[in-house]
Amino acid sequence: MDEGSIRKRKEPQNGHSGCTKDKQTEKAAVLQKDVGLLSGICLIVGTMIGSGIFISPKSVLLYTGAVGPCLLIWAACGVLSTLGALCYAELGTMITKSGGEYSYLMEAFGSVVAYLYSWTTVMVLKPSSFAIITLSLAEYASTPFYPGCTPPLIVTKSLSAAAILLIVMVNCLSVRLASYVQNFFTAAKLIIIIVIVGAGIAMLAQGKTETLSNAFDGASSSFGAIGLAFYNGLWAYDGWNQLNFVTEELKDPFRNLPLAILIGIPLVTVCYVLVNIAYFTVMTTTELLLSPAVAVTFGDRVLYPVAWIVPLFVVFSTFGSANGSCFTAGRLVYVSGREGHMVKILSYISLKRYTPLPALVFNGILAIFYIIPADVNTLINYFSFAQWVFYGLTALALIVMRFTRKELHRPVKVPIIIAVLMVVVSCYLVLAPIIDKPELEYLYCTIFMFSGLLLYYPFVYRKVNWACRFMRPITMHLQLLMEVVPPEKTE
Repeated sequence: MDEGSIRKRKEPQNGHSGCTKDKQTEKAAVLQKDVGLLSGICLIVGTMIGSGIFISPKSVLLYTGAVGPCLLIWAACGVLSTLGALCYAELGTMITKSGGEYSYLMEAFGSVVAYLYSWTTVMVLKPSSFAIITLSLAEYASTPFYPGCTPPLIVTKSLSAAAILLIVMVNCLSVRLASYVQNFFTAAKLIIIIVIVGAGIAMLAQGKTETLSNAFDGASSSFGAIGLAFYNGLWAYDGWNQLNFVTEELKDPFRNLPLAILIGIPLVTVCYVLVNIAYFTVMTTTELLLSPAVAVTFGDRVLYPVAWIVPLFVVFSTFGSANGSCFTAGRLVYVSGREGHMVKILSYISLKRYTPLPALVFNGILAIFYIIPADVNTLINYFSFAQWVFYGLTALALIVMRFTRKELHRPVKVPIIIAVLMVVVSCYLVLAPIIDKPELEYLYCTIFMFSGLLLYYPFVYRKVNWACRFMRPITMHLQLLMEVVPPEKTE
């Protein structure tokens, strides 16, 4: 590392980015626009189709109690995701900043609400989601090596940690490399979906419709159970908002953001409903509920000579989803650091790679901690409760800004009734399971969300001097170690 490079990276430590930076430094200090329409669609589809469709069918069926309501829930989740994404299309083309909900909550409600979102999402939601997906990957990857029994926890956790490290490394190396990886694994997961759906159509043609007849017998009518069914269905759809986290890196966001949403999410909805119908042509409801890995059981019964392709392609699918989750999580951490809601080093950018390296590493470290408690269902319920609080607030932000920020240009403008519907549905999804079956995990989640205020007042609002003095040498050494620089100021 030459002396000039060290000087360029050390100068910002005084708290000033400097006005005399040369063009090369300015270029290094901003994320590049490397994400096109195809990569945008692959980011949405590739993150949405992950582990959910291979794990959640059991949970959705368990809470609905019958095949008919189960398929209706899957279709309704797709419609709901599309409506939510249309709201995000308006917000994303109106406020062209990366960070997704964080940027919109900041504009609509101010610093405190945005901070609570970033605190909850950066510390819990994003890394726990990353952990859940890699745990699913590890389960599917190890199952063929342990026929007739469950793989040991130490094996699945070790594989999960290895996957996290590999994905973080890929994302740190290059934005384009991460995009190519995402595109490849999206193609792979669409192949396995086509195989499953094709096999299901063949089964239907042979008259395998026993499970699909009398589809509404035994359906649950519980208010809270339907809410939990939606939770698990929407977990499989989670990712419909991912493109909004990388708006600053999207080529022509005014065109590509809404177009990618309108192509990607309906495609996923059709795939999910057809895959579930395919499952029911081969398995009864009881068999599906007892199956440890629904997609693998399906493959064993229908694709016997080449049944091994199912776990292989499911691993590809979950790897792609984990890659998309890591890609967008890094951008949220980066934007939070840039706005002063996280430590500044997290907002720095690799001088050589043009990636938010410290943010990606931080998210990966937290994800490894979250693989220690390996109860996936508890994590999903916890994740969904907090996430839908913020989805509802973001839809409310759209309504609020229709009145408070009329001057903003809106290339995409959705009917306000869609945003109102999203707020109502979000309230239902947050409150229904709590009312139906109160559990301490919801209280813990709420306490954690608001505990961020204990850090907000001294470190963000007051900016206490001793904290700055303590962090300055740490930031400098980490900056030199990782070869990163502060981001260029953006409007």
